Amino acid sequence: MEINRDLYLSKLIQSKENGLIKVVTGLRRSGKSYLLKTLFKNHLLNEGVAADHILVVDLENTRNKAFLNTDYFLQWLDEHIIDNKIHYLIVDEIQLIPNFTELLGGLVTTEHLDVYVTGSNSHLLSSDIATEFRGRGDEIHLYPLSFAEFCSAFTGDEVIALQEYMTYGGLPYVLTLPNDEKKSNYLEQIYRTVYLKDIFERYTIENPKEFQELLRILSSGIGAPQNANKIANTFKTIKKMQSITSKTIDNYIGHIENAFLLEEAQRYDIKGRQYIGSLSKYYFQDLGLRNAILHFRQIEEPHLMENLLYNQLRMLGYRVDVGNVPIRTTINGEQKRSNLEIDFVVNLGSQRYYIQSAWRLPDADKREQEIRPLINVADSFRKIVVVGEPMKLRRDEHGITYISIYQFLKEPHVVLN
Repeated sequence: MEINRDLYLSKLIQSKENGLIKVVTGLRRSGKSYLLKTLFKNHLLNEGVAADHILVVDLENTRNKAFLNTDYFLQWLDEHIIDNKIHYLIVDEIQLIPNFTELLGGLVTTEHLDVYVTGSNSHLLSSDIATEFRGRGDEIHLYPLSFAEFCSAFTGDEVIALQEYMTYGGLPYVLTLPNDEKKSNYLEQIYRTVYLKDIFERYTIENPKEFQELLRILSSGIGAPQNANKIANTFKTIKKMQSITSKTIDNYIGHIENAFLLEEAQRYDIKGRQYIGSLSKYYFQDLGLRNAILHFRQIEEPHLMENLLYNQLRMLGYRVDVGNVPIRTTINGEQKRSNLEIDFVVNLGSQRYYIQSAWRLPDADKREQEIRPLINVADSFRKIVVVGEPMKLRRDEHGITYISIYQFLKEPHVVLN
């Protein structure tokens, strides 16, 4: 089964020979190795690059254990740079080499060499690239399969495909499994043996029980405003766990984000044009893993669709915040201040969009509820309501665009310039 990852392949192509180390990051099992060793390598071959100018080192292969010695690695590399043409070096699981950051620091200055690497989440994170490579690294973050990529390998109509995608997520291997039992068992197993293990290896987790309970709380609360103090109160009042503090929770959330399981969407005051630091929303990069944390017991389509939309926008490179719209209303002659929420304020350069996620719009009251925050934003940026059922794209009298989730996920360019 071959799935094209054209969005990421194009980023690699744009970064060719830019003098930086191309570092592919992302969730474990999301397809980083496949992107480099298959798709990018095939692109180079199709562009006429000679096979002996594409140097691939898979450090997870036990036959390549000699490469874990830096001296051997460098000697092998010197022997394989055979002329003055560019040689493309692809190293999978670079973190297995002791002091790999020093090795990469030397490789970036090697003549006739263009370097591409992947690494384990527990050893090579976005923060590492910024601090340890000091401007010498070019990060390309790979998300699990988008819905369009998922559909390219799924047999069945798109309605069933969306249900499958929201339940089991976009890790490529899941698509090869034959039934629900195999898929859920696989996701629950790798959550315990891969993702938790990565975090526990990198960080000192003093309270592993509370850490896993925090993940369950965040999984249950996608789309709900959260902060460390609020979660700490949940531990004390509902979970009857008194020992964990808001500072510990804040640190734990940072660890979860660094492992690419979770992303934070901050609240943004649209009229005040400033961030509001009190509460944020958290979304999972893969819904299958989110559901596995909860043993597939909370498959709530409205919240899952909101998470799915967030991921789609992030894959496209947008910065995504949660919009806060302060309004004043008069009740019995008295003015009161309140706040409305827009699910997503989406920015990229000079572009901005306001997006609402609405699983269903069964009547005028529900439609009014969804568009009221959009109407109260006094600017000319495009306003969009994404609806979780098949429908034809249309615009209403307020200039608000309504689009089906299916079309938005497969053809986002229709409403996003």
